[in-house]
Amino acid sequence: MKKLVLSAAIVLGTLSVNAAILPAISITQSVLIQDGFTEVAADAVPAAVKSTIEKSFPNTKLEKAYKNEKNEYKLEISSGDKKYTIFTDASGNIIKK
Repeated sequence: MKKLVLSAAIVLGTLSVNAAILPAISITQSVLIQDGFTEVAADAVPAAVKSTIEKSFPNTKLEKAYKNEKNEYKLEISSGDKKYTIFTDASGNIIKK
């Protein structure tokens, strides 16, 4: 009976040691979604859009501007450490997306 208990303890101990040795595998996947906007220069943004940003979001800086084929603008603005993305049409009307 002692041999049976001893052999069972050895087998269980060996299995738990083998399970602990297996390396952890981490898989990271990133996906880039094309949203139809292409980057444009900040001075290519219409004055109406710039005016809307200045009035609606004071003390912000225009970081990047993007334009799509519908003549809509995706604007990345920042205020200190905070960053925001705003969508407008060519007339400066803010679009909710």
